[in-house]
Amino acid sequence: MGSGTGAAGGGWSRRRLVGALAGAAAVTALPAPAPPENAAADIPTPPDRAAPAAERPSAEPSAPHTAKKPSGPQPLYFGTYTTVEGGGTGIGLATYDPASGRITGTGTLTGIVNPSYLALHPDRRTVYTVNEHDDGAVTAVRLADRKILGVRSTGGAGPCHLSVHPSGRWLLSANYTSGSVAVHPIDTSGAPGERTDVVTHSTPAPGPGQQGPHAHQFITSPDGGHVLAVDLGTDTVYTYRLDERRGTLTEVAQAHTRPGAGPRHLTFHPGGRHAYLANEVDNTVAVCAYEAATGRLTIGDPQSTGSGPGTNYPAQILVTANGSYAYLANRGDNSLARYAVDADGARLRLLGTVPVSGDFPRQIAFSPDGTLLFAANQKSGTVSVFHVDDKSGELRLAGEPFASPVAVCALPL
Repeated sequence: MGSGTGAAGGGWSRRRLVGALAGAAAVTALPAPAPPENAAADIPTPPDRAAPAAERPSAEPSAPHTAKKPSGPQPLYFGTYTTVEGGGTGIGLATYDPASGRITGTGTLTGIVNPSYLALHPDRRTVYTVNEHDDGAVTAVRLADRKILGVRSTGGAGPCHLSVHPSGRWLLSANYTSGSVAVHPIDTSGAPGERTDVVTHSTPAPGPGQQGPHAHQFITSPDGGHVLAVDLGTDTVYTYRLDERRGTLTEVAQAHTRPGAGPRHLTFHPGGRHAYLANEVDNTVAVCAYEAATGRLTIGDPQSTGSGPGTNYPAQILVTANGSYAYLANRGDNSLARYAVDADGARLRLLGTVPVSGDFPRQIAFSPDGTLLFAANQKSGTVSVFHVDDKSGELRLAGEPFASPVAVCALPL
């Protein structure tokens, strides 16, 4: 999920990162994980059975679901790079207080290479991570005992994003370096099987300054009828139909940004008819219209990210569960932009920005109840936590940021 431009602020561009990761041990030969340091029992006992499909929450960690206010410490996981200087040693383990936002570290799950992005299964029993290096793979971890259930090749290089289909039966991943997307089946234990499809984005041609396709995100539409892949290299969002029996992809539509926009991350409005696209390279956001029947996405005019002078790379955009506000992580400007969402999702209105209290906010995520927002700050190696005001959408920093080596993803449960 880094910048594909090669200029993202001195040392953390995608090209330089992939170079640093080259030569890492193949993840298909991972050793068994060492026991977590300080392995506190901070994970609630999983349910005896998965929720029915109609009741399952979104698999995207960025989409909060309506939930009762939790009490007591809640689990929190951190993604990092393990093969860069100053990086972590695996998935970071912590808890957070849902009232104060305070984070307490509880150890590390080792034995996983470059777990840079994390996603939760809808039944909340399993966490999945990409293994971001040239020989890309995905890994599944059972939450109850933190056992690695399996590691599978994505058939591409530099996987930087993954999500779970709402059915809970398919794992979707995006290979940044090779510009491809992959599908893996998920068995009843939560383990991934051998991939059933991998598709490389061959058309259109790469955008200005790009050497090839760079798939940056792969998600399911709110209606569940389509899966969408955001490609920074080709300035395109691809819509596919997923065959839920065979796990194969059929392209049904393409949506193109203006040349050189470099789309990175797409988030849907809860109403399902609009989405918001963060464009990394040209430092803009755009409102998109979505047709559930056809899967067609129509990308609107570029809008401001609220960033000041200097280079900025917007990273990820979130929308509150009630659909009233949206937040954008600005890397470079080191701020979080706040938007009012108007006209039932059809318009974004910039309200202002707040300092993220860290350097290079790579990823942001809501707590499940939507009252907290977590920002993973890659260059400062910290995670900032903000209280989210339900009525005004205002963000208030919840104390000092938590130190976590090369923090590139936060997944609160």
